[in-house]
Amino acid sequence: MADLQERGHLLTEQINPLSQNLDQLSSLELVELFNIEDQKAVAAVAAAKVELAQAIEKTAERLQQGGRLFYIGAGTSGRLGVLDAAECPPTFCTPPELVQGIIAGGAGALVRSSEDLEDRAQDGEAAIAQRQITQLDVVVGITAGGTTPFVHGALNAARQRGAVTIFIACVPQEQVSIDVDIDIRLLTGPEVLAGSTRLKAGTATKLTLNILSTGVMVKLGKVYGNRMVDVAVTNQKLRDRALRILQDLTGLSRETAALLLERSGKWVKLALLMHWTGLEKQAGDQLLSEHQGNLRAAVASYNNTKA
Repeated sequence: MADLQERGHLLTEQINPLSQNLDQLSSLELVELFNIEDQKAVAAVAAAKVELAQAIEKTAERLQQGGRLFYIGAGTSGRLGVLDAAECPPTFCTPPELVQGIIAGGAGALVRSSEDLEDRAQDGEAAIAQRQITQLDVVVGITAGGTTPFVHGALNAARQRGAVTIFIACVPQEQVSIDVDIDIRLLTGPEVLAGSTRLKAGTATKLTLNILSTGVMVKLGKVYGNRMVDVAVTNQKLRDRALRILQDLTGLSRETAALLLERSGKWVKLALLMHWTGLEKQAGDQLLSEHQGNLRAAVASYNNTKA
């Protein structure tokens, strides 16, 4: 692994030749430069598509067996992991413990810099022990520069416990090597502001986590087509989204869709199954359970029994 005291050779710490006169640019020139450089974040994710697809498959497999997904990082990387985890319950109606974010320094580090805490590998190890990680779980270590001891400590501990380990970094393997199951490298190059990995590196990381968590939820049957059928109906905006999904997929009026949503216990997936099969709430719920919550499989099974 790279010398933690000497990081100047890392790709994320290099000087970007296109922005050496950053402090002399007009506001428009500055925005244009950022826009050009940010396109490299999308390209970096595309270059890692094979490893990212493997991460989706492996994570979905473990979660189907009762496992959990953990993101762990420090600073910006940790905050991005916590953000992605926090967005899963409202989007996919998952229990909060299914996808969890761990950041060095705890909740306080979300709003106040605690980067000094990233240097403690033992804290990463302790976080894994505290959450009783097992062989059913998946641990994703996120570190733009690749060297964060907190993340390395956590991944080593998780690997010893048999968990699936995934590494996300923005430096090539020859600069920072690590023994993990899936190694995702997002090579975004030198930042516009040298060393500020909350920029392109952070953008590429956010894109990667978006794809990973959404891909896993697709595999778990949390969507139907491209519809958010497991959306948690917890406010007016989400209720409106739920009703629009029901209307679009069934052709029902808004008033009838609202009644169906209430009958289902405000669960879009169950409401659709009830409408398409004629089953009542309890029977529909049981059928979904038999198919691990997969609506398409549940509907197909019902139709096969009636054929």
